[in-house]
Amino acid sequence: MALTGRAALLAALGSIPVGLLEPSWTGMLAVNGPIALACALDCALAAPVRDLVLARSGDTSVRLGEPAEVHLTVTNPSSRKLRARVRDAWPPSSWLPGTEAAASRHEVVVPAGERRRLTTRLQPTRRGDRRADRVTIRSYGPLGLWARQGSQVSPWTVRVLPPFTSRKHLPSRLARLRELDGRTSVLTRGEGTEFDSLRDYVPGDDTRSIDWRATARQNKVAVRTWRPERDRHILICLDTGRTSAGRVGDAPRLDSAMDAALLLAALATRAGDRVDLLAHDRRPRAQVQGRSAADTLPSFVNAMATLEPELVETDARTLVSTILRNAPRRSLVVLLTSLDAAPIEEGLLPVLPRLTQRHTVLLASVADPHVAAMTISRGTVDAVYEAAAGTQTQSQRRRTADQLTRHGVHVVDATPDTLAPSLADAYLALKAAGRL
Repeated sequence: MALTGRAALLAALGSIPVGLLEPSWTGMLAVNGPIALACALDCALAAPVRDLVLARSGDTSVRLGEPAEVHLTVTNPSSRKLRARVRDAWPPSSWLPGTEAAASRHEVVVPAGERRRLTTRLQPTRRGDRRADRVTIRSYGPLGLWARQGSQVSPWTVRVLPPFTSRKHLPSRLARLRELDGRTSVLTRGEGTEFDSLRDYVPGDDTRSIDWRATARQNKVAVRTWRPERDRHILICLDTGRTSAGRVGDAPRLDSAMDAALLLAALATRAGDRVDLLAHDRRPRAQVQGRSAADTLPSFVNAMATLEPELVETDARTLVSTILRNAPRRSLVVLLTSLDAAPIEEGLLPVLPRLTQRHTVLLASVADPHVAAMTISRGTVDAVYEAAAGTQTQSQRRRTADQLTRHGVHVVDATPDTLAPSLADAYLALKAAGRL
């Protein structure tokens, strides 16, 4: 555009005979002519934009809420010094509100034949893949009067992963897991547990654990210690249908379900169990199967990063068929879905017997804390109506949970802040009881 403007200016000046110009125009040309010449010279001395070579490096993934740095290397192969302003464009959700202008714009000077590295600091506000847009460069001449401008594409993708805020609960649940494994003084016994070792009887021990043969041999009471069976199969199913799009607090229900799934996966792999993932609505959206213990959590996080709720009704029949196909042997199936009456009664309950007769089923749902706050509202007519609506909603959820329980399903209904630890506790309780 700069060259086009200069050409137009010179053409305009050359097409007007000087003798036909009024005195005022003649004086103006006498003053502006040197300025136009200086602008043209400044533009001619600016480094060409199209010859610049761009390359990227830096972070390729980051947890939601954490910063990421992407480096842009600008190489100037021309014989002129580059004095430029650079805009490194990314999608709007790559920045905190109000920070894009300061983070995406850079000033750089690159001598001829040299290179410089610019750093763009991203702060994504949503999960998923963030792809770099065009890099726009405005190259100024030595006087700063005129500039050349152009854009180039320099591809780069940063994957924004789930934040996994519930990992703060992992140490306390691992301590309880060690108790179940017999590594501390508190030992449990349940159906289906494995014999571990013998130790002296302590008052309060279950008398069913006494080993009478060992007691007769050593003339003191000996008890067997037990540990839960390992290498159980757990299939975590995320419902990505329309009910998962509802926002509870500042995030969709799906995000809270993901956080709970990650804590359960981390805990179960430490317990020696095999954990798979299925995200489904009308069809599978993501699957993770057959990963090693070390690779399970990274695979889960990577698969969840791009998941978004689909505004369609979840097909429960297809979901159950997919679960049965992916879990041919007895497993713990964890359904992270809604407790709304209609989807459960019309969709899940008719096909639930196919699932419960083969697997242990644990259903976890995100409850809205605002509903509990509504039930205690008083003082005005509107507040009383709110309290009645909140109480009715809670009653419907309890009735739905009772229906599922009668079908042999273990139900966890908790707010976003407590869903992850509550689900982990339910898993540990099943493991302690030998129900896996």
